[in-house]
Parts: sequence; structure tokens; C-alpha cells
Amino acid sequence: MANKNLTSAKKAKNDEFYTQFSDIQKEIESYLEYDPNTFKGKVVYSNCDDPFESNFFRYFVLNFNRLGLKKIISTSYKPSPVANSQLGLFGDDKTLPELKGRPKITANKFIINEVGNVDGDGSFTLEDIAKQLRANKNNEWTPLEGDGDFRSDECVELLKQSDVVVTNPPFSLFREYITQLFEYNKKFLIIGNLNAIKYTEVFPNIKNNKVWLGNNARVNGGAMFYEIPEAVANLDQVREIRTDEKGKKVYITRVQGVRWFTNLDHGRLHQKIPLMTEADVIKFSTNRPFEKYDNYDAIDVSLVKNIPSDYDGMMGVPISFLDKYSIEQFEIIDLLNRYTLLDVENTNEDVRARRSHTCNINGVAVYSRIVIKKRNI
Repeated sequence: MANKNLTSAKKAKNDEFYTQFSDIQKEIESYLEYDPNTFKGKVVYSNCDDPFESNFFRYFVLNFNRLGLKKIISTSYKPSPVANSQLGLFGDDKTLPELKGRPKITANKFIINEVGNVDGDGSFTLEDIAKQLRANKNNEWTPLEGDGDFRSDECVELLKQSDVVVTNPPFSLFREYITQLFEYNKKFLIIGNLNAIKYTEVFPNIKNNKVWLGNNARVNGGAMFYEIPEAVANLDQVREIRTDEKGKKVYITRVQGVRWFTNLDHGRLHQKIPLMTEADVIKFSTNRPFEKYDNYDAIDVSLVKNIPSDYDGMMGVPISFLDKYSIEQFEIIDLLNRYTLLDVENTNEDVRARRSHTCNINGVAVYSRIVIKKRNI
């Protein structure tokens, strides 16, 4: 059901899956535990988040002063389902004039430069955000002139002003989205599908330690629970229906294989994986020696816990290895059964022909593998 949810969403280009506040809080707080100044003095940009709906926007506004933020920028791709009915909350807005039948609101932009005291009622709602904007003229709400696409000139200019991008981009556009972040050399913390590791736009950057998985790489068995707007909820996707404090129905879906992707440093990245020696792995776990691939000079290690601590050669490990990867413990060499780096980097056709086919053991294809090698420290 979970994988079906993701596939259905991609086919329909329905990426209106809202990340839950608790998941955002848990991930971001883990970076602060490693470095309390991770976001201090930074401009945070959420460029795939409707400010009226986004829990990313809510989290950063609520924690603006504690994090020491300089500014929050939030933009959405298309009108909020509540925007046209909620504009009155903001008093004198800067609504664009209606042009030839176009809606007055196309996409929203919020810029928060300062946050005062929030009501101490334990909640933070659209009304609270509106109070902040009305009370402080240093903050701004205005519609965007375009449709809010992160690739538009308007949004790229906002991206250039930012230091850290934190959001849940559309999975269907993940390749283009992360490529843009690399192009503009931005720090980021974003959500994507585990299979994105194998993209040609992503894996070379993982190999070169320019991007890695987040601190809470595997939560809920590698799945994440999302809120779906009632207007677009497909009951085949719904895992649970809740009722919020206002009595509004909240539709929850579960998507398997979701990970945080980031280039922000965090503590888990430096924690070595506890491992057994090759002899102990064979004695206590596999009961047989490691096998080598027929067409690649590496042994196959089917479980991360079975990586031998004393093996100096190359090893093919599951993609889930990246959930526990320590940059000081291992070097990432290659990716098998999707493409190999030589397919991209080497133009010698003979070499590419030898390296690009499926990796086998005794003629049987294995699952995709990341090739690693122990660092000699």
C-alpha cells in the first residue's frame, strides 16, 4: 500500500503530502544537539511550502528566536486551499489586481524578519501567524507574480538570498530540485525517496561526501506519515483519519522508503558502526565465507551488520548502509546495478562495457549495492 501511495502520487503529480510537525521537529532538533548554532544568523528558505499549510513554516516561526534565525522565506507553488477564505486575517494585504480572469492569488510568499511573543496557549495556528504579521511591519506577506515554481526566476532570486533550504520537495521533481541546490551551492535539509540515492544527479555527490542521509534516517521502519488535504485525499491512500483541535478531519497516509537528504553536519555521521571481524561474521552469522562478484572485484555483504571490520578490499553493501554511514570509517567507491561511476566518468567504451552490466554471483544478479572500502586510520 505504501509504495502504491508514492507511485500513485507521482503518476497524478499529486505531491500535496504535508510533513508532520513532529517529524520536522525531531530531525531539526538532532542537528541542534550536535551544533546549537546550526541555524544561527541564517536565512531559511522553504520553497515548496504553502505558508498557510506548511509545518516547516510553522516550526521555524515558532522557534525563530531560539534558533537565532535572521530570516524565514516561504513560498508555495499554487494557491492554498484556505488562502482566499483567510485573507481577512492579514488586514491590509498586498493582493495583486485581477488580470483577465486570473485568480487574485496565484502563489504566496511570506518573509519573516522578526517574531514577537507568541500566545502562550500551547498551540500555533494561522491566526498566530497573522498576529505576527499584523504586529510587525518588518514582516511581509504578498502573492508572487508567477506560479511559485522553484525553477522560476522569481523563486531563484529568493534562493540566492538564502543560506539553508529546508522543505519537502515534490518527489516527482526531486532530480531537478536537488540539482538546483548543488548549482547554487546551498546548505539544505530536504525529504526524498530512498531510490533517489541511485540517481546520477545524487550518487556522485554522496560518494564525494557532498550530501548524506539525515540524522533520523530510519524512522517508522523507513516510512514517513504524511497529512493529505481533504480536497485531494484519495481514500485508497489514507491510512488513518484523525480530528484536529478544531474538529477538522486530517487524512494520514504512510509512504515507505522516505529519507532526509542533507549536507548539514550531524552527530550520527561521525559514529562508527560496531562490527565483527571476518572470522566472527562467518562463525556467528553467515556460516560461510563471503563470495566475490563474477564481474567486479568486491565481496558481497548482504547485511550491514555483517560488514567485516578487518577486510581491506572492496565490499558491496546494501543501499541501507547509508543509514549508518560514518565518513571517518568508510570510503564510498561505486554504485552497482544502476550505473557505475565509470559509466559517467570514463569515456573508454571498452571499460564502460565491462563495468555497466548487472553484477552477478555465480550467474545470479544481486540487488543494487554500494561499493565501500575501509579507511585506514
